[in-house]
Amino acid sequence: MKQPIKKPLAIAIALSTCLLTLLGGQRQPANAQFQPAPQAAYSFFGQQIPLTPQPNVIAVAFEPQTGTRGVGLSSYAQLEADLRGESLGTRGGRSTSPFRFDVRVSPLGDRYALVSVEENASEVQQAIRQQRYVKTTLPVLTVGSGADAAQVVLPNEVLLSLEPNLSGSEVQALLNRYGLEVIRPLQFSRDRYIVRSRRETGLAILEVANRLSSAVGVESATPNFIQSVPYRVQSQDVEDAALSDRPNATEQLQQLLESFPKIDTAFPSTLFPLAWHLDSTPQRGRLQPRTDIRANTAWNESDGGEGVVVAIIDSLIQWDHPDLAQNLYSTQNHPNRYPGEEYGWDFTSGAANCPDRASDSCVPGDPDTRISDAEIALLQPHLQNTFQLSDAELLETYSSLATQIRESYPSLTSTRAASIIRNVIRGDISSEFHGTWSAGVVAAHPQGGEGAIGVAPRAKILPVRVFGVEGEITTARLIEAVGYAADRGADVINMSLGSAVPDQAFVNQIFAILDEYPELVIIASAGNSSVDGVGFPAATPGVLSVGATNLEGQRTYYSSYGGGLDVVAPGGETNLFQQGGILTTGGTWVDGFWNGLEVPPYGWGVALDPMGKYVQVQGTSFSAPAVSGVVALMKGVNPSLGRDRLLEVLRETASYEGLTLTRADLNRYRLQREVGLTLMADRVSGLFPFPEPISPQEYFFGAGLVDAAAAVQAVR
Repeated sequence: MKQPIKKPLAIAIALSTCLLTLLGGQRQPANAQFQPAPQAAYSFFGQQIPLTPQPNVIAVAFEPQTGTRGVGLSSYAQLEADLRGESLGTRGGRSTSPFRFDVRVSPLGDRYALVSVEENASEVQQAIRQQRYVKTTLPVLTVGSGADAAQVVLPNEVLLSLEPNLSGSEVQALLNRYGLEVIRPLQFSRDRYIVRSRRETGLAILEVANRLSSAVGVESATPNFIQSVPYRVQSQDVEDAALSDRPNATEQLQQLLESFPKIDTAFPSTLFPLAWHLDSTPQRGRLQPRTDIRANTAWNESDGGEGVVVAIIDSLIQWDHPDLAQNLYSTQNHPNRYPGEEYGWDFTSGAANCPDRASDSCVPGDPDTRISDAEIALLQPHLQNTFQLSDAELLETYSSLATQIRESYPSLTSTRAASIIRNVIRGDISSEFHGTWSAGVVAAHPQGGEGAIGVAPRAKILPVRVFGVEGEITTARLIEAVGYAADRGADVINMSLGSAVPDQAFVNQIFAILDEYPELVIIASAGNSSVDGVGFPAATPGVLSVGATNLEGQRTYYSSYGGGLDVVAPGGETNLFQQGGILTTGGTWVDGFWNGLEVPPYGWGVALDPMGKYVQVQGTSFSAPAVSGVVALMKGVNPSLGRDRLLEVLRETASYEGLTLTRADLNRYRLQREVGLTLMADRVSGLFPFPEPISPQEYFFGAGLVDAAAAVQAVR
């Protein structure tokens, strides 16, 4: 048996995230008034994680609004118009606002926004606070630096985890001593609360949390950071044409499918030849080694995951997609279901839901994980702009993004710059349905065989949404989401979250859930930073971490490796050609996106078809759900197997067959093995030497490429 690489605690601090915002990112202005900011920190198992305040970015919390789910998203547009002195809905129109600031406002979920400031930051902040719909402003900080920087907003909220068996009077005495009040207890978790300070605000909340973390009776105390962890489809540069428009999409797709050899499958799917991660022979031929997980073979030995529940903890999950709608797990009969709960839960809404009207049993959220009308209203104009506006109009409308592109590529033509802008906007809007993509990889099952197929076509999906618009997420949501999924009966939890900021309370929650549910399997993506040391939460002991390989059987250029990597599975690469991506279900086919717009006759971005019902994508975000699907196949064959045996078999049956190492990776391995090279001083995990030498295959592929057929056969 191949031994998994050990997971030292420091690996959990490896961070990777893309900080580009919905329309192109937070540009760092070169302005003399912004001096290097002082360092701050928070505690993670006694280790201080440094934070850097960002004075050129201001976070805004809006006053809560009632009515339609996500209605607060309109506040961000109103704020930008008021600060810029423009009439809402027009550019350069007449406005009664006295302000004329050069700012850009980006939504962050439905209750927050980020204001990028070119100059006069203090004046802008004062102007923001004067708006009646603004509740307060909040500090913005970063963890790490460069491409690995993670951006967080600091609210007056602390996640307080207490040691068990503290009496009520002891808890109250602790709260009084530190000037705290309980906002609410965390659901699906014991002895954990969200608290606020009655005395401090702003950056002082960090010190409050740090003092609490060393107090008697406190297990951990961490600010309930609001993170921005958006998924980037792929980087855009002048050489990259993989996402260019493809004419006659429907006809071209049919011709492409007819060019592949016919493969018999237990679960028919018209798009099966493009699903190389399930069976690579249609694209690679029968003479080359297979680089897939052999799902097609496994189907002949299994029931497709019948009766197994896989929770997808992710972003928008459009569960009414025709290939997903029949595979939903219903919670209607759960004794403690929340009002309206039927198919999972959306933890991103601020509305309180109380099943028995008792204040201590309320949880924020909404029973619908699909896109709301307000979110469509936010995103639709930008998607339609990419189809309706000319190059010149697009460059003018998105002038900030155009400026960034031209600063990087001064000789770029207007046509190419506009093409990049189109791809960035389309990619960001498409990726709001990241959860729909993950769900399709696990258990898509087309009715009548017309569509895409998942690894476990008969498994049930439990949708759990934790990401708001633009990747907005908090640790409290993750804690409650994992507990919710376990409580609702999930057999497998998939977290395609390779870049969340590490938090002690979340680690403790994972440990508690693993202890309480010994048959539950938790799987997470290794991360897309191409560094030694998997990201968080994959680095948490007990969580299976999954790296990514491509059609050629190599480590993908983005996949993290080394410390903490357990196994690999196909994650795809679309940079050179779209067919190298992972085929799955998309979300932009929703009617609201196309109202008043003629559907284009061509394919665009990651969309395989003109409306984006199907996509081809890349990332460890999709190698993880592939493995979740394999575990569902195994569990369907032998429901009595516990977590330890399932993961043991998964590793034992994985292999390096079909995998190859590039010369670049071999040289990287040699350098690391000889000198333990550390590339970044602020990366706590770094590139570190292992206690015992391991092979280059294990370094980059863990126990190897998951083999669904062998794993299913082994557990029968």
